[in-house]
Amino acid sequence: MMGNVNHARLIEGNIPQQLLKLALPMILGMMGMIIFNLADTYYVGQLGEQQLAAISFTFPVVMVVHSIAAGIALGTSVIISKVVGEGNRHKVARLTTDSLVLSLLINAILIVFGLLTIEPLFSLLGAKGKILNDVKEYMLVWYSGMIMVVIPQIGNNIIRALGDTKTPGIIMAVAACTNIILDPLLIFGIGPFPSLGIKGAAIATVISRAITLIVAIYVLIAREKLLIFEKRKIGAMIESWKKIIYIGIPNSLIQMALPVGAGVVTRILASYGSHAVAGFGVASKIEYFALVFISALAVIMGPFIGQNLGAQKLERVSEGFKTGERFSLLAGVFIAFFLGLFAKPIASVFNKDAQVVATIAMYLRIVPLSYAFQGILKIGCTILNVFNKPYHSSALIIIQTFIIYIPLSILGAKFLGIKGVFAALAISFLITGPLAHLEVKRQLQASRDGS
Repeated sequence: MMGNVNHARLIEGNIPQQLLKLALPMILGMMGMIIFNLADTYYVGQLGEQQLAAISFTFPVVMVVHSIAAGIALGTSVIISKVVGEGNRHKVARLTTDSLVLSLLINAILIVFGLLTIEPLFSLLGAKGKILNDVKEYMLVWYSGMIMVVIPQIGNNIIRALGDTKTPGIIMAVAACTNIILDPLLIFGIGPFPSLGIKGAAIATVISRAITLIVAIYVLIAREKLLIFEKRKIGAMIESWKKIIYIGIPNSLIQMALPVGAGVVTRILASYGSHAVAGFGVASKIEYFALVFISALAVIMGPFIGQNLGAQKLERVSEGFKTGERFSLLAGVFIAFFLGLFAKPIASVFNKDAQVVATIAMYLRIVPLSYAFQGILKIGCTILNVFNKPYHSSALIIIQTFIIYIPLSILGAKFLGIKGVFAALAISFLITGPLAHLEVKRQLQASRDGS
């Protein structure tokens, strides 16, 4: 007997209700992860400027690892959700087991590479002296516990592919709460705990992530019975890996491309002074919260579309796509109106400097005008991956970031200043959102013609 994959949960029932039911736990989990990261930054910031600089140096490298894990997790989720729709229980278990073996292999390579390159890599990034020592202290712990980061990301995506977003949402929220509790205890040495400084932040992260690993693996083994401990031909396992990697690698690269785009734009804004960079940074953090429903919606479209595509329910696929876009339009318009109306008071909560507040408010009045279309782009990219078109999805992000956003930012900065840079971001989504919509429609039509 194999847990809940006997029945694909998402191939029947009211579509809008199902999407909302899937999205709400995702929002809980996403909020948890945002708070998780903010807690690390806040508490390490209390140690001093050098320690804060050290943890800032770790962000790009940590982001690369997360991007690789996210790509593999997405590939796994897409493949498994379709097989769940087909109703093939054994194949779901086989793919689940193969994906976790793949993640262990990738994890081992990343750990060895990471531990061997800490000093040269971070020296290249510009860390030196006491800051480099702090970076080494943090990354030695983080790399050693990397399995706690990579495996749960893939495990949670497998659980979502089954149509259960509640369990991963709760897991992520519990991890965030654990991190918030452990951070001050281990960083500052409260009560019986030793004062470990920046190393304590790394240990708190690893312990918090360990909870997600234990619970995710427990759910897959005990509740879903999806791990098969039997001899497996290496050739058959490699076939599974190829399917996952075909979708995973392009998405990993795109995940890495996004911070590169943000880095280029930060460089452009730096020419206007620190207030422009600070304002952009704060506005980006506000945006994470503002877009949490739209981001959750984009993620849950994967299992919904995948299960229905696997079950050959193309009308539900089409209706799910339309419903997702309607939700994105409604949410986008509401968020844009709210942020536009309260831009200055919201900005003032995060900073008191008049120039920084003005920059944040400018961002919140311009960029949110495109949030509805940003949602359509995200939903479209998810669906294209489910249709096994990862390169189409990647092309849309490349167009948005490198062909429209960055060149327009350079032009915008030249002619309109900071306002031009923010307008460039909005325009990039206003163009690529409709492009994603048209491409998904084309793939849907091709599926109908082929069925």
